[in-house]
Amino acid sequence: MTTLRVAIVDDHAMFRTGVRSEVDGVLDVVGEAEDVESAVALIAATTPDVVLLDVHMPGGGGIEVIRRLHVRHPDVRFLALSVSDAAEDVIGVIRAGARGYVTKNISGSELLDAITRVAAGDAVFSPRLAGFVLDAFAGTIEVAQVDEDLDRLTAREREVMRLIARGYAYKEVATELFISVKTVETHVSSVLRKLQLSSRHELTRWANDRRLI
Repeated sequence: MTTLRVAIVDDHAMFRTGVRSEVDGVLDVVGEAEDVESAVALIAATTPDVVLLDVHMPGGGGIEVIRRLHVRHPDVRFLALSVSDAAEDVIGVIRAGARGYVTKNISGSELLDAITRVAAGDAVFSPRLAGFVLDAFAGTIEVAQVDEDLDRLTAREREVMRLIARGYAYKEVATELFISVKTVETHVSSVLRKLQLSSRHELTRWANDRRLI
């Protein structure tokens, strides 16, 4: 059996190293990339069977990578591997052309299984996330409105918004995203202003109503 060829795309070097340690020896890791431009160059040059793709990265994120390569390289399959389990991220990346979406708390054996299944043409989701896709097709999530609201926010503001809405303290958000507390405060102020909300409580309710947390 031919060894599957995999590319790892994520903007955190430590995470890429961890993923490589889980799959190396079982799969052939053809390379790593940390942003959209390096990902596009790597995938175009190596045409792996499966790309493990983070959703939020510099340069436009995983969706931009898929959009730029999906038509040119239709045989390359994309599996989103993200810390985010928000509905708009799951739906957005699947609409762009990914074959699956799993969260970063997945085990090594589960990840290998997901890669193998995606390479074979299956659609693979972490259990909770499959419901988002079904709801979107059923029309119970107003995807267009969610997209319109979120278009006002930068990728980093979306990350901060989700964590704050989940009840994280500013210091916890800073630790999770590797930024300063002051930067978190700045992002929260910007999110509240752009969404015309006045408090963290309103933000939590806003995010919950849109199934973003």
